Amino acid sequence: MVAHRFVESLLSRADGGGAGEEGAGEAGADEGGAGQGWKVTVIGEEPRHPYDRVALTSFFGGATPDQLTLDASFLDTDPRVRFVRGDAVARIDRSARRVTTASGLSVGYDRLVLATGSYAARLAVDGFDHDGCFVYRTLDDVQALSAFVERRSTELGRSLNGMVIGGGLLGLEAAGALQELGVECTVVQSSARLMSAQLDERGASSLRRLIESRGIKVKTEAVTTRLDADRSGSVVGLEFRDGSYEGADVVVFTVGVRPRDELARKAELEVHPRGGVVIDPACTTSDPRILAIGEVASFDGQCVGLVAPGYAMAEVAATRLLGGDATFPGYDLSTKLKLNGVDVASFGDAFAATPGALDVVYADPVAGVYKKLVLSDDAKTLLGGILVGDAGAYGMLRPLVGGALGGDPAAYLLPGDIELPAGGELADEALVCSCNSVTAGAIRCAVTDDGCTDVAGVKACTRAGAACGSCLPLVKKLVGTELARSGAELSTALCEHFSFSRAQLFDAVRVSGLRTFSGIIDRFGTGRGCDICKPVLASILSSLGAGHVLDGENATLQDTNDHVMANIQKDGSYSVVPRIAGGEITPEGLLAIGQVAKDFGLYTKITGGQRIDMFGARLEQLPEIWGRLVDAGFESGHAYGKSLRTVKSCVGSTWCRYGVQDSVGMAVQLELRYRGLRSPHKIKLGVSGCARECAEARGKDVGVIATEAGWNMYIGGNGGFTPRHAVLFAEGLDDAALLQAIDRFLMYYVRTADRLQRTAPWFEEMEGGIDALRGVIFDDTLGICADLDAAMAAHIEHYEDEWAATLADPDKLRRFASFVNAPETPDPSLAYTLERDQPRPATDDERAGGGVLIAGTTLEVRR
Repeated sequence: MVAHRFVESLLSRADGGGAGEEGAGEAGADEGGAGQGWKVTVIGEEPRHPYDRVALTSFFGGATPDQLTLDASFLDTDPRVRFVRGDAVARIDRSARRVTTASGLSVGYDRLVLATGSYAARLAVDGFDHDGCFVYRTLDDVQALSAFVERRSTELGRSLNGMVIGGGLLGLEAAGALQELGVECTVVQSSARLMSAQLDERGASSLRRLIESRGIKVKTEAVTTRLDADRSGSVVGLEFRDGSYEGADVVVFTVGVRPRDELARKAELEVHPRGGVVIDPACTTSDPRILAIGEVASFDGQCVGLVAPGYAMAEVAATRLLGGDATFPGYDLSTKLKLNGVDVASFGDAFAATPGALDVVYADPVAGVYKKLVLSDDAKTLLGGILVGDAGAYGMLRPLVGGALGGDPAAYLLPGDIELPAGGELADEALVCSCNSVTAGAIRCAVTDDGCTDVAGVKACTRAGAACGSCLPLVKKLVGTELARSGAELSTALCEHFSFSRAQLFDAVRVSGLRTFSGIIDRFGTGRGCDICKPVLASILSSLGAGHVLDGENATLQDTNDHVMANIQKDGSYSVVPRIAGGEITPEGLLAIGQVAKDFGLYTKITGGQRIDMFGARLEQLPEIWGRLVDAGFESGHAYGKSLRTVKSCVGSTWCRYGVQDSVGMAVQLELRYRGLRSPHKIKLGVSGCARECAEARGKDVGVIATEAGWNMYIGGNGGFTPRHAVLFAEGLDDAALLQAIDRFLMYYVRTADRLQRTAPWFEEMEGGIDALRGVIFDDTLGICADLDAAMAAHIEHYEDEWAATLADPDKLRRFASFVNAPETPDPSLAYTLERDQPRPATDDERAGGGVLIAGTTLEVRR
């Protein structure tokens, strides 16, 4: 990533003139001089284009290698660049200024830049090389891990037990990846707390509770001493220093990284005793013609495995080669955990090492929230902080480090909206995007000087938000403020075919009464539509009661999943998810689901939303499966749609000795009331029967918690890339008042939210915030409550189960055929080939353990 950034920066800022000798790293016509023309040879050991290691874990969420690949078209198309991949450099000849690769390629250089990164550290324990032991560093690593889990679980006929050795940032991401693969996971940490380099004791304790609440076990103060294997060589367990033993089918080591400095050592460059090529502030090594950037570089005795310092070094190196005098300012060690459902960030002087530093702390152990700000001795300057359980303020606080906080510290810690200090102004030098070193001033200049009129334009111009994306909400606010100052407005157009925002388009369709895409685009848009506006219109039309999702031309608007009313899985098969309202199910219902899963060979899983998912169905099997489920009394769970997913509940007063209200009854009522409600994004609800919160209602879009005085209603709890805890919206509601408040909240969200906007950012960005929303829902400040009530009543009245309706319509059933000449099952005489390494559904024979002959090679296919 760092090498990619360096070459991109160098080429984009160079004249492009001059044609020097072709060289490794860079080569110019002559030495020094601004505007000098450089030619670049990029030599990489991996046989692929540069890819996003920061987002590596998203591979387990379905991201393909192509989707992780960085925009590196210049490596193939720019005449100034020669790209050599899959061929490691073996030797540097400093006197001749040449490098030689493993294949024997010899390339000269005027300047050489080492961006060789690091490798995953390995524990010095017996058994590290057993089958089933992995590191977590490259695309090859994660692909091998995924393939092993699939193979080994099939061999053993059960889900696997996994161990992640190392409880740092990468270890927790690896644990989340194993969980995505269906592996029961334990994180093993040698020290007393998780993320010990970033979190203090209380922060780590809160993080541990959050991790364990996700079903991931944590074992601290445990040092691995031995790995055991079975007769086949596959790992089966670990022994620890205290003599304890744990069984394990797969082990992932995330115990740190080490700089790839072996080339520098052979070339007799100065290397730090702890590893890494020693550089000065100009990123120059002990040889003035050789620079080092990224994780291989040692600055002030440190090598750091974060992308932001590497990008900063890349910019310094590019500037130096172009005649500038930039210097590396030192490491910014701010980090934000990217594990779904776990929100944690650490920035600046998080441990209050600055003399006289003060701590301001907010803790909510019940909600799993811990926040700390570190301030100067006069309580005015922000030095750093820790956020666990709610890192929503990270994007706001991180740019303020080293400057005036601009307000009461407690205001940044207590739940609620965070506003920009001093009337919405950040200092120009405040760092907004730490990954790409983009300041608030650079973002403002992109709007005022470069003519950018939206976030996408600013992102392309400055790279703000182009890496992890956590700064994008702040970027959007800055862009909007700067546009407003100039008299312009931030574009809210849905896409190139509609100048309306989603909310405006919803109102236009509602008022006009149009119920087809062709009619709507003829009147309100242009062109033929795209994959942005078509699904949006499909959702809007469903919300307005335009009929079945597969009726008429509206069937062509649906996303892939809605088109067949099932979630497509990464092997090309589909999942079947019947609704189980409130998690309440009869023994007969359990038997019916179990028999269907057994008859069709489906993998079954109990979900966190109290449903039973069945995986592995082929397209043409879906109608038969659903026919049997509908006959047994089940209906679609809408797991495939942007709609209500589940309403999670505890057992409440019916069974629990602490319960004060019937949480199951309320959850069933809510799920049946809002089933099938299409919305801008998925919606989840939760109902807890007491304040002990066993249903985790504060992690839901609408959370309901029972008290002796009635129901408390919370809103805006979301998972995803920016997890949020729900905030208190109303207290002491009776059943009728609760239903009315949720009715209005959901219908107002459906009408006014942006495309793919969750409930939390929707009301956070609302003018007036949560108080204004309370006014709309309870005081009818907009005069629309009667309309919202009527719309929800119409939805409830006209609801029909989409799968039951499909089974009764022969025209709709024609969609569920894999092959027109073999509608019942794939023709066994067909030969399958893989396209770009993409998986395909397995046949019945393959599920029984067979293989498919492809070009003379037996390909093992496992479910």
